[in-house]
This record gives sequence, C-alpha cells and structure tokens, in this order.
Amino acid sequence: DKVISMAEVGITTDELDRYGHDLITSRGAYPAPLNYRGFPKSICTSVNNVLCHGIPNSRQLQEGDIISIDVSIFYNGVFGDCCTTEVIGKGDEVTYSLRDVTKNSTLDAISQCRAGIPLSVVG
Repeated sequence: DKVISMAEVGITTDELDRYGHDLITSRGAYPAPLNYRGFPKSICTSVNNVLCHGIPNSRQLQEGDIISIDVSIFYNGVFGDCCTTEVIGKGDEVTYSLRDVTKNSTLDAISQCRAGIPLSVVG
C-alpha cells in the first residue's frame, strides 16, 4: 500500500523502486526480484501495455496510466509476494473497469482457495 500510494503523475517508476527498496530493507527483508536472473530492480512496475514484471525506469507516470506494482520479499526464510493495480490521476471508464474487473476476479479466485481444492476450481 505504501509504494502504490506514492504513484502519482510525474513520479518515475525508478523513484517508486528506490522507495520500495528502502521500505523492504529497512525492515530487515531482501527484495526478491533484485538480481534474480539479472533483474536489476527491487520491485516490478508494469505500466499500461506491459503485462507483468516490468522493469522500473526513468519514464514519468502520466495522467490516466494504469500501473501494477509487484512487491516480492524474502524474510526469515520465507518468500512473500503481493501486487496491486491502480489508475494514475484520472482515467477513463475503460481503465477503471479493467482495474475493477481484474481485482474482483482475483478476489473471487482467492476465495476458492483451500486445501484439497483442484486448481481448475480456482480458475
């Protein structure tokens, strides 16, 4: 939540990465993507048509962009991963619909997860 709250018009995804890196390491965790098979950053930032695992860079976020931020950590021998998607500034109806439908689909799938349930039930 803290990294996505920093995502606004004019900020670069490199700045989000530095902020995320500092949050992760200040809590004694390690950013799992960093140096994994050569990945150069601590978080993944996928903007607009980048499907997933986008590499943060110097591009400034624009009004109406849709961004997914994936934060993965290694802490006390355990990996944790979370991702969220948000619209930067004001987006159009289609962008908000995409965000809402994908979020609700994910939550529906998660609600089906429990021991012994086949993956085909989850989707």
